[in-house]
Amino acid sequence: MKQQMRVLTGFHAVTARLRQAPQSLQVIYLDAARRDKRMAQLLALIAQQAIELHQVDAARLDQLANGQRHQGVVAMAQAIDLAQDLDEVLDQNAGQVLLLVLDGVTDPHNLGACLRTADAAGVHAVLAPKDRAVGLNAVVERVACGATQSVPYIMVTNLARTLRDIKDSGVWLIGTDERAQSRIDQVDQTGSIGWVMGAEGAGMRRLTREACDYLVRIPMAGHVESLNVSVAAGVCLFETVRQRGASQQ
Repeated sequence: MKQQMRVLTGFHAVTARLRQAPQSLQVIYLDAARRDKRMAQLLALIAQQAIELHQVDAARLDQLANGQRHQGVVAMAQAIDLAQDLDEVLDQNAGQVLLLVLDGVTDPHNLGACLRTADAAGVHAVLAPKDRAVGLNAVVERVACGATQSVPYIMVTNLARTLRDIKDSGVWLIGTDERAQSRIDQVDQTGSIGWVMGAEGAGMRRLTREACDYLVRIPMAGHVESLNVSVAAGVCLFETVRQRGASQQ
């Protein structure tokens, strides 16, 4: 079976792949006119690997990137095999799972930022419904800065049923709600946790909300009522990281 190929654009995405799985890169195209320090550093990294390299003009890069912002860097790479379903994630990470569930996030910039944050926090997988979510595309790849290559993004047919399965496996689900009584730091997060977040504005759907074991709020001191979903994800995920670190001291 022929392996699926993906187009990576921009310094972050290509550098991340060079460091994580250089063998998956088939060919890299660079802007022949760009000779700054950042490009020199990338060239030095490429030189350490046996990867086909072409220096081309901006028009060729624009064509390869299909309209996406590329910064003078485009690569063709094999798709990396990550966990494909929830059972695989749970089996691989038994004991202390950390999940991020996104209900209704359709903006690729938000998804890319959430994936980047998830990678930084050590999330084992990001889940989303197939009917109300954006898939992985070039914009997500660029904004995620390589996180699409390290964090499984699993789209499920029935989110409510999937959440029930997650709970049955021993994972506690914590949803975010600006009207909740408890703050994010008032719930124990030292065990297996799944953070559940809705899109900005619409929020979580009713069945998603009802599946949560706890609803918590991020304390807000200013005048805005809510945070962008990727910012909220960062605040909540790193509260989990903080609690787990404190429990191990």
